[in-house]
Amino acid sequence: IFDETKKIAGALSNSQARGKFGEAQLELLLQSAGLREGHEYSRQKSTTDADSSGIPDITVKMPGGSAIFIDSKFPFDRFLDAFGTQVQSERDDYLSQHTKDLLKHVEALAKRGYHKSAGSPDFVVLFVPFETLLAEALRIDPAFLEKAFKLNVTVATPTSMMALLRTIGYIFTRNKLADNADEIQKVANTFLKNITLLHGKIVAVGKAISSTAKAYEDLIPTAERTVLSPARRIHNLGVTGDKDKLAIEYPDSPGAVRELKAISADDDFIEVEEIEGDSK
Repeated sequence: IFDETKKIAGALSNSQARGKFGEAQLELLLQSAGLREGHEYSRQKSTTDADSSGIPDITVKMPGGSAIFIDSKFPFDRFLDAFGTQVQSERDDYLSQHTKDLLKHVEALAKRGYHKSAGSPDFVVLFVPFETLLAEALRIDPAFLEKAFKLNVTVATPTSMMALLRTIGYIFTRNKLADNADEIQKVANTFLKNITLLHGKIVAVGKAISSTAKAYEDLIPTAERTVLSPARRIHNLGVTGDKDKLAIEYPDSPGAVRELKAISADDDFIEVEEIEGDSK
């Protein structure tokens, strides 16, 4: 731990640099979990609820309008001092102070009241960017997490934070699938309504054709009796005219139009073969 700590000590020599590092680490985890800024989460967005104050580092939006607030903290000075000495008693003293520093961050975060904001669960997440920062605090004070829980603060390291964010990402994915299922159902309902409308128009056209065919059949005998027969008699009496036209034969009427079956509530538009999986 000492060697790893010394490597990062130079780069994280001041609190501002450590703060930026912690926020960058947190954002990397968010992106690795498939969450997108401006969609599933936002940075440095002020809370507007009367019971809370401040600007959390990250606000994760949840399906349904709720939100989880995350603040990144990086208490490092006493931790670095602890691993700068080889005397175990001095190291434990420094780590005790480190544990108190971390608890102060928990208490300060709890006072901001993010967990009281509308739509927020009853906790806020405090993120520490290294596992050992929390591990050493728990070694000194095994009840540390319980104290944080009582203040409605959950302390997360990269491992536990990734598990939380992946779970949130999974919820978003399932919610999107549910939204798509609703949209598919809407499209299917519209499609079936259009089929019913088209079916009705086809039936109407079929009835019109049948009615026209019947009228044609009724018209032919009348035409032959009232027009063609007298015309032939006039021609036979010596009146000139176009004999070929008088010999015309009217075409037969079209055959019976097949009637389209009416749609019933029991009709299946799509036949689906059910496949049962092998029982285990």
